[in-house]
Amino acid sequence: PAMIIFNLSSYNPGPFILVGIPGLEQYHVWIGILFCIIYIVAVMGNCILLYLLAVERSLHEPMFFFLSMLAMTDLILSTAGVPKTLSIFWLGDREITFPGCLTQMFFLHYTFVLDSAILMAMAFDRYVAICSPLRYTTILTSKTVIKIVVGISIRSFCIILPDVFLLTRLPFCRTRIIPHTYCEHIGVARLACADISINIWYGFCVPIMTVISDVILIAVSYILILCAVFRLPSRDARQKALGTCGSHVCVILMFYTPAFFSILAHRFGHNVSRTFHIMFANLYIVIPPALNPIVYGVKTKQIRDKVIFLFSTKRKK
Repeated sequence: PAMIIFNLSSYNPGPFILVGIPGLEQYHVWIGILFCIIYIVAVMGNCILLYLLAVERSLHEPMFFFLSMLAMTDLILSTAGVPKTLSIFWLGDREITFPGCLTQMFFLHYTFVLDSAILMAMAFDRYVAICSPLRYTTILTSKTVIKIVVGISIRSFCIILPDVFLLTRLPFCRTRIIPHTYCEHIGVARLACADISINIWYGFCVPIMTVISDVILIAVSYILILCAVFRLPSRDARQKALGTCGSHVCVILMFYTPAFFSILAHRFGHNVSRTFHIMFANLYIVIPPALNPIVYGVKTKQIRDKVIFLFSTKRKK
């Protein structure tokens, strides 16, 4: 009977305890205020962007359709992590149930892989727009765009779903304290009293290989774009072509630079303090979602004009 009880408890373990940011407990309230401000900026920025992209007919193009998908994914990414983090920092509510932990982990990892795939789709869009401008509307029809969106969504779902099953098969009989502000796959797996080599192998290799393949395809797109741009006869045409890619390149750098830094630091940065790791991992889920709408708003003329128009008409009323 004891063995049966152990098995039952292992498949639906009790609540986990999220510590927050170890080493910075006395600053939790202040860090929470910072996160809350960035989160509000992210939510407002992405909601304004989605509103403009929905109501403005001139923005109903494939590029802006991918951008609206990026905005929705960013909202899910920050909302999956920040509210729980704030409840730890401000209310001391550190408990999270096992199903709650799995749900949070799934959405954080899923949106990360999906964001990467959206950036790849946007790079393809820019490649077609600059390298085959006359065939743009025939190549990127609404049917093709929907197929791309469904394809990358299913791909991301199929890559991350096994993480959930790999965790549910593990017995948790030791500590349930997670030294983090949110649940992530390897962090939870390390608490299990069983062999987790398959979790480490799958959880590290599969998403990384996916993201690296996205990065390679984005790089190839941009090499081809640059070759096409430098063949353009006039300087104005070159500047205009590069201008349409500027915001996308900024967003790519904001997404991948901290992601790869975090991954490499996890694997090889044994000298990097855990406090820094976790602080960085938290900023990663709020800063890109807050900055993406600002970058697109500032760098994309069509969106910038619409935002100015939206707020100037509100003031007049």
